[in-house]
Amino acid sequence: MATHLRPLLPSKSFSFPLLKSFCTSSTPDTTTQTHLLEELRNIRILIQQKRTETANKRLKLLIPHHSVSELFASFSQLSPLPDIKPDFSDALLTVYAKAKLPNEAAEMYSLVRRDGAFTSLSAFNVLLQSLVDSNQFDRTLGIFAEAMDCGVWMDKFSYGKAIQSAVKLGDLEKGFELMDVMKKRGIRANGFVYNVLIGGLCRERRVRDAENLVDEMSQLNISPNRVAYNSLIEGYCKVGDIEKAFDMRERMKCDNVEPNLTTFNTLLGGLCRVGRMGEAETILDDMRAHGFVPNGFTYSILFDGHSRSGDLGASMALYEAAVEKGLKMNEYTCSILMNGLCEGGRMERAEEFLSKLKEHGTVITVVILNTMIKGYCKVGNVDKAVLAVDGLEREGATPSCVTYDTMINHFCELGRMEEAHEWVGRMKAKGLSPVVQTFNILIDGYGRVCQFEKCLQILDEMETDGLKPNVVTYGSLINSFCKNGRILEAEVMLKDMLKRGILPNVQIYNMLISGHCMGGNIENAYKFFHEMSRNGVSPTIVTYNVLINGLCKIGKAPEAEELAFTIANNGLSLIPDVITFNSLISGFSDTGNADKCLELFERMKESGLKPTLRTYYPLISVLKKERLDLVEKIVAEMSQLELAPDQMTYNNLIGGGLQNGNGRMGFALYITAKIYRIGLVTIGQ
Repeated sequence: MATHLRPLLPSKSFSFPLLKSFCTSSTPDTTTQTHLLEELRNIRILIQQKRTETANKRLKLLIPHHSVSELFASFSQLSPLPDIKPDFSDALLTVYAKAKLPNEAAEMYSLVRRDGAFTSLSAFNVLLQSLVDSNQFDRTLGIFAEAMDCGVWMDKFSYGKAIQSAVKLGDLEKGFELMDVMKKRGIRANGFVYNVLIGGLCRERRVRDAENLVDEMSQLNISPNRVAYNSLIEGYCKVGDIEKAFDMRERMKCDNVEPNLTTFNTLLGGLCRVGRMGEAETILDDMRAHGFVPNGFTYSILFDGHSRSGDLGASMALYEAAVEKGLKMNEYTCSILMNGLCEGGRMERAEEFLSKLKEHGTVITVVILNTMIKGYCKVGNVDKAVLAVDGLEREGATPSCVTYDTMINHFCELGRMEEAHEWVGRMKAKGLSPVVQTFNILIDGYGRVCQFEKCLQILDEMETDGLKPNVVTYGSLINSFCKNGRILEAEVMLKDMLKRGILPNVQIYNMLISGHCMGGNIENAYKFFHEMSRNGVSPTIVTYNVLINGLCKIGKAPEAEELAFTIANNGLSLIPDVITFNSLISGFSDTGNADKCLELFERMKESGLKPTLRTYYPLISVLKKERLDLVEKIVAEMSQLELAPDQMTYNNLIGGGLQNGNGRMGFALYITAKIYRIGLVTIGQ
């Protein structure tokens, strides 16, 4: 057994879990107690003889029949008691942990600490592992912190489990703090610790920082392994930097780190997300060259990629080829392909695919059928959606809340609220209770048709059913009120959600800011802008765009420009986008400042942003009065960008030509518009 650490006083900073009191539990009969004590004496002898494995097997037989406190207290009654109680405690804790009973293991640890002692480091580490495996990360950190406060020496495994727990809880800062403590105490971080932190950084999209950690590993002669490289490849794919993801793959080769199926699937997913389907075959060839066969997940990635690219035919051809090779697709993979067909409105192909799935013996799940129902709703074929719902049970699938929520949502989107409520009734008739999502759909639906009293009734109904509204519930209410200019009611809803302990997110603040901007009340819009910062909610580019547009609408384009180009200085890693520039150009166009509009237009293009029709509307409007020569160039540029002028553009051009006495130009543009069959008002109008 490992050497035991000195007895320690419990720390006030960590409260132990409640112990099952032995003295208050039901007293076992004398025979049972005698038998237990005899068995514990035998276990004591085995521990004395260092026959640990046999002792643990006998303890494992005892734990289903006796509580933790009973076993611990009974062993303490043995007389004379040699100095092997710590070894018994370690053995019992280890048995609980390895039997996947983390709560009992933690209770055993608490009993030891209550005695003023400490477990061996090996038993302590087994406890930490058990808690991490059961996702009890807060508890792991609590026990670790208590031991650290007491001055207990721990090894790299102990620190690794604590760092892993911090990262799992999303507290990367804590993870790095613990690694710094390791270093200060002369404990060298191992590959596991680095992998955990690299994975955490990549999940937060801090991929450059993660790559710096890999560089640090190399400098310390800690070889980055496949886990580290797979994390980096996935991280770069998620941020859309496919070239860097492939650089990491090349670096893997240089470091002689063998890829696995995850490596290839991740690269494949990165390519598919950005629509580079032509390069997918290269990855598949590389995958096969390394002896890997594409699995169901590989095919689901490819199906999703083809769907994103609008090439559903390629997905179907791929499916047929895979089936011919004898590959059996699982339900998840099939649902991805079905979703692509339904999202693309290809319901006839979806029906054909469903028939093929049945032919191939694939289990038709409620997920697949719900996807079909959603597809029918999307194309407006309500009758077939209803038939699909009615046919669920015939297919051997049980309707779910999602089934009914899909139908309820469809009728809400159409504003047919009576029918939406009918489907709530059908849902209940099937023995399904509406969930928070169901009520949120109804509240949003009634909000769209401005039936605000009904929205509030639904909110009350939620509480009657014992359901708690969430941020989505209040978001729907606040959005509906703001869009209809009822800002006071929106603010009342905000106060109500805060009273319930529901914290508003950035979307809710954006709604309130937008609502005040629509009403021309910039002062109140800024009030909520500052409030969100005080509450630790970071603004997004949407937040800034709403304020910028609001300032422009009330003739404060210079202030809007100043706000737009100070975004990056706030450390938010935000940059002005197309909407930002469009708002500014529109704002300066309204004030007749053609030079500033042109300056912003050029700056926009220099930033790598592609102008839209909404960029050109205000630009043409301000230039048509005196700068028709530039208007012609802009129209030519629109043609190069394949932006076809629409009715508003042509009306602006015709008006500009006529205002400048250039009737021939105006008439020519009018005829051009007629050729393209764009409906315009007559010149006389």
